[in-house]
Amino acid sequence: MTYKPIYTFYWILVLALGSVGGMYGQTNEQKSLEAKRTRLQKEINDINRLLFAEKKQRGTVLDQIEALDKRINVRQELIKVTNQQANLLNRKINTNVRNISKLKNDLTALKEDYAAIIRKSYENRSQQGRLMFLLSSDNFFQAFKRLQYMKQYTDYRKEQGEQIVKKTEELTTLNTALIDQRKEKEVLIAQNKKAKAQMMREMKSQKELLGSIRKNESKYASAVQKKKKEAKKIDQQIDRLIRTAIVASNKKAGSKTKASNKFLLTPEATIIANNFSANKGRLIWPVEKGIKSQGFGVYKDAVYPGIKHESNGVIIATDEGAVARAIFKGEVIAILSVPGGNKGVQVKHGNYISTYYNLSELYVAKGDEVNAKTELGKVYTNRSNGQTRLKFYLYEDTQKLNPEEWVFQL
Repeated sequence: MTYKPIYTFYWILVLALGSVGGMYGQTNEQKSLEAKRTRLQKEINDINRLLFAEKKQRGTVLDQIEALDKRINVRQELIKVTNQQANLLNRKINTNVRNISKLKNDLTALKEDYAAIIRKSYENRSQQGRLMFLLSSDNFFQAFKRLQYMKQYTDYRKEQGEQIVKKTEELTTLNTALIDQRKEKEVLIAQNKKAKAQMMREMKSQKELLGSIRKNESKYASAVQKKKKEAKKIDQQIDRLIRTAIVASNKKAGSKTKASNKFLLTPEATIIANNFSANKGRLIWPVEKGIKSQGFGVYKDAVYPGIKHESNGVIIATDEGAVARAIFKGEVIAILSVPGGNKGVQVKHGNYISTYYNLSELYVAKGDEVNAKTELGKVYTNRSNGQTRLKFYLYEDTQKLNPEEWVFQL
């Protein structure tokens, strides 16, 4: 008997295990991409709901251009992720086509080998022939080896039969998976085609809006300056209140210095600060749900990229009636009230300060102790554009921090 079939089967098994490992990795990657695509689709729905008001409440052209810009960027990312999913499926389909071809060849070889075994068994089917084969041995050791050979031959024949059944089942499974994968790919391609068409319409709308703005540069420039002035007033008051709170806190702690750039921490405050720092990247959102409509740091103007803007915090668009909530345990150290503007709350977490601005109602007062999720106040809804936006800032002493690095998936 030749050992070639057993040797071939060994390598088939090795290749099959490698293929299963690769398929498992691809499945995890596919799940990750699907989760990302679902999140992006939800973000687009949230943008449509929170940033695009009814036509009777369109808001300023600047609001519309910024919202369109954000939606186009998210849709581009969605198209990119969907393409990655389609490409991954394409690789899986090609792998399965190769595996199906190989299985068919393996199955053919197994059946031919099995047929040869059956023919051989038929030729040697006589029980007397088998007995004579044993009795014609020259010695006991040879008879024992021949008996072992007969047993191995019988086991091998059984194993070959089982392998045929197994390979047939694998072939059926792969064919079914291939059909499903091709259908899934067709769905993804159709969705991407639809997303691209929608993005082209949005880019056309954006171009039209840009054209209308550029016809009246002075009006646009005035709107930009007004927004910058309002932001500067808020930033200045936040900074002033933090420094005032530092002086008051340090004086209470027994410090005689008038320095106002760092808190002197008690042992209890140190524990809170350390816990706050340990939760970097995992802090809860300052509202239950919403989307980030403006990030932290320097960014280009939506209309004139040469103009730069700077944001010391983030702006979160949320639903009308939404409530701002504390992101961590702390103490209310100040209430903001900008002339001509809305209200805000500052909460101290050791030497970290979180600020929640653009509130129409307050639920807390200075000196109140709060925990994570404690309601601080109702977020203001602008009746001219229907938008509800919370401005959220984060500081360590007097140093500005990027909330996107601290709040989970902000």
